[in-house]
Amino acid sequence: MAAVTFDVWHTLVHLEPVESETYYRAQVATAVEALRDAPRAAGAPAGDDSYVAREFERVLTAAVDEANRGRTIPPAEQILRVGAAVGRRPDADRYVQRLDELVARQPFRSAPGAATLLDALRRDGYRLAAVGNTVGETGRAMRGVLERLGLKAPFEAFVFSDEHPWAKPSPEPFWAAVTALGEEAARAIHVGDAWFDIAGARRAGFRAAIRYTGLARYGEQYRSLLERGDDPDAATEFEVERLDEVRPIVHRLLAPADGRERTSAP
Repeated sequence: MAAVTFDVWHTLVHLEPVESETYYRAQVATAVEALRDAPRAAGAPAGDDSYVAREFERVLTAAVDEANRGRTIPPAEQILRVGAAVGRRPDADRYVQRLDELVARQPFRSAPGAATLLDALRRDGYRLAAVGNTVGETGRAMRGVLERLGLKAPFEAFVFSDEHPWAKPSPEPFWAAVTALGEEAARAIHVGDAWFDIAGARRAGFRAAIRYTGLARYGEQYRSLLERGDDPDAATEFEVERLDEVRPIVHRLLAPADGRERTSAP
């Protein structure tokens, strides 16, 4: 047996750039609403909505920076940090529920060929896991997106960063995925669009990481996740523009030890 893990955002699902920017503004508005409704701490300044919005964006930016270092600040913790900064006591659970409802309303689309690839890999006998950084939303919400688009069923495991202490490019999410599948890192391949997908898989000892560039038209806010310095672990010899290019690479790199080719229906 062998495993293939997949990033979610801009690998399996995506929003168009203008939709991504609209979604970001709606995230800010959701946070402002949550803080506006929250009890005010004694002596806290009133603070208008624009002040709260700026504090939320500051905290979200810090969460992105931490994710790029491999550590998680989940949405519930983010809203509590904003509350502490503006003198409010928000209901974190209610905020996360509103955030999940916001995600459910977004016009997510499947990456071209995603369903076909996942189904083919399962027929080939590979075990599949999703490994996603969820900084601005929850893994619970993204599971819902995958299910709505018919992409959830092929996966046996899900590792989303808001549900763990670590994020990609830390190796831990990748180790958690292969452990959940009962597989070994050396017999696993990861597919993702971002530098932290490649770097994290390499640090985890995966057989390879494949960079997918077919959905590289990012909104500005998502693009900030991809900013990095010169990271030697982010280099890969495997880059594809179409998901149907992934399967032959997987077959070649994860061929059975006895040398026999895997066979499956096309």
